[in-house]
Amino acid sequence: MKRVIWLVLDGVGAGEAPDAISFGDLGSNTIGNLARETFNKRGTPLRIPHLMSLGLNQITDIAGATTPSSIIGGYGKAAELSTGKDTTSGHWEMTGLVVDRPFQTYPHGFDKKIIDRWVSENNLPGILGNKAASGTEIIDELGLEHMESGKPILYTSADSVWQIAAHEESFGLDRLYSISKSARKICDELNISRVIARPFVGDPRKGIPFSRTYNRKDLAQIPFGKTILTELETLKIPVLGIGKISNIFAGVGVPENIDTKGNEDGIAVTLEQIKKRETGLIYCNLIDFDMLYGHRRDIDGFATAMESFDIGLGKILATLRKDDLLMLTADHGNDPTYRGTDHTREFVPILTYSPNGKHNVNLGARGTFADMGATVYEALTQKTHLTQNKTEKSFLPLL
Repeated sequence: MKRVIWLVLDGVGAGEAPDAISFGDLGSNTIGNLARETFNKRGTPLRIPHLMSLGLNQITDIAGATTPSSIIGGYGKAAELSTGKDTTSGHWEMTGLVVDRPFQTYPHGFDKKIIDRWVSENNLPGILGNKAASGTEIIDELGLEHMESGKPILYTSADSVWQIAAHEESFGLDRLYSISKSARKICDELNISRVIARPFVGDPRKGIPFSRTYNRKDLAQIPFGKTILTELETLKIPVLGIGKISNIFAGVGVPENIDTKGNEDGIAVTLEQIKKRETGLIYCNLIDFDMLYGHRRDIDGFATAMESFDIGLGKILATLRKDDLLMLTADHGNDPTYRGTDHTREFVPILTYSPNGKHNVNLGARGTFADMGATVYEALTQKTHLTQNKTEKSFLPLL
């Protein structure tokens, strides 16, 4: 293969993982539950013909849908070995780096001593929040006080995240980025996976509701080991990140990245780069499923986003060459029908297609996300890839 196009549908899980009970996520199934709720409400199934043609309903039930007469690619699912259900552990494991020690979480907020240090280092008047919360709800709760006091909103979740919300205009985007970089240094000491700068705009006093923007920045830990990205870079095989890929890997192994503003922009950029680039890996994260709909438990919005993506997928399929490999997956689940607002511990789907490949290939239930990275590596190098754990196995021969 000369090119691999790897699309990560952020938060689009495919059914409870074998260890879902340990995470309190029994019964979660982002795709399956979404399809069922949508069918019950509309009386018609999700309109995702291209995903169906790749075998999506062979992985999990798509309520009301008719199985296509032919499946054009490979289909399967993968369980996560890493001890988390977040973006960082998901993407790192995909690329061969299993996170076998959990990142630190602070479900009851951060220690006062830590916060005092951060406030002092950045000459802040204090902070608001310091609790686990929904990002949209805490902005509604504390946004006006933040604008009036100049205190950033600090919050976390069940994941290992230090999240900072601040108003783009009254607080300033550059200042938000600056205090987030300062927090990253502290979080490195605390083994916290990500610092996320969460800018928002609006002013309810003027009748303009608060809303988050796409100027979000994720500042991740530096990966503690090699990934296929660093190995491809060493071999001088081009690697392009689209969306927040570079942020997830702290830039390591992603020499070039194109930031995007949501799914529609991400698909447009991916199509543009497929037309431009002759070789290498195009690695794209589509964030809207997770950020806009999963965490907000917005079933209708999630369904619309899936259908919109499927239209874009049809365009991508039409542009592929015979020496291309397309792979679709997710980094974790975020079931919009489930209780709470957090990610869900699920299998992730694996859907593949190459114009010159085999049809209707059952890839089975893989034991690690890293099988995908091993497959990408073999497709681009014709070599077998093994991490320090030696757990993954390429499924390229099946395709």
